[in-house]
Amino acid sequence: MSPRDLGFALLVILVWGLNFVVIKLGLDELPPMLLGALRFTLAAIPAVFFIRRPQIPLRWLLAYGLTISFGQFAFLFSAMSVGMPAGLASLVLQSQAFFTLLFASLVLGERIRAHNLIGLLIAATGLIMIGINSGIGMTLAGFILTICAAAMWGMGNIITKRVGQVDLVSLVVWGSLVPPLPFLAMSLLLEGPQQIGHALGNISLESILALIYLAFGATLLGYSLWSRLLSRYPAAQVAPFSMLVPVIGLSSAALLLGEQLSELQMWGTLLVMGGLAVNVFAAPRRSAVPLNQRS
Repeated sequence: MSPRDLGFALLVILVWGLNFVVIKLGLDELPPMLLGALRFTLAAIPAVFFIRRPQIPLRWLLAYGLTISFGQFAFLFSAMSVGMPAGLASLVLQSQAFFTLLFASLVLGERIRAHNLIGLLIAATGLIMIGINSGIGMTLAGFILTICAAAMWGMGNIITKRVGQVDLVSLVVWGSLVPPLPFLAMSLLLEGPQQIGHALGNISLESILALIYLAFGATLLGYSLWSRLLSRYPAAQVAPFSMLVPVIGLSSAALLLGEQLSELQMWGTLLVMGGLAVNVFAAPRRSAVPLNQRS
């Protein structure tokens, strides 16, 4: 990976690591489906009026928006609203690396190597340890919903690779135009007009700043850079970089929100991080060659 792309990867890690604390702050005042609708509306409008639609079939644009945007964050916001701590959410969501590897194998025919399987088993053990410790600072529902969010992210990663060479900023912006309506429909169904009206009528500056961060930082900047990396490098090389996101997520949640892990959750966290590390440091040297430079 080139030094420039490595810098982009580290920037995404920082932005996404802080993202979970920001989500938690946003959920203090806004219900989850409404938060999602506002986030992606702000990410899409007015940008869609200045950026040309990506030259891809409509079905792929819809698939991208419904998985990596709507699906992932409908599950994640719901998880954090029913008791998933911000720090643990940042960790468990990174199981997307293994969903990406699995889907890449099934859909794209990419080979899963021995170190991928070893890393998966280590991380899965850690996730089980975290999951069975529900009730101690975390709900089981929140944990399961976060796993579902990770699966949707992994699926969205594969759609990004299937799209191929495309203006990635355009893909993210126009992909952000897809989820507002599904989010709003879910908000009306699950949260109701009264709760929506109360939340909007009493929105604070803190919530507005959280929405700005989520829309322009975590969405437009983060996913544009992430999509760029996925389009240039194998999924098995890019996805494991997300192992560093929980370092920022857990640290910022502990510092800013006072979240603490139980002993079993701590051991599970170390195993998940270890499993992700196996995928990074045990990868064959030749996997570091960008796709557009390989024969």
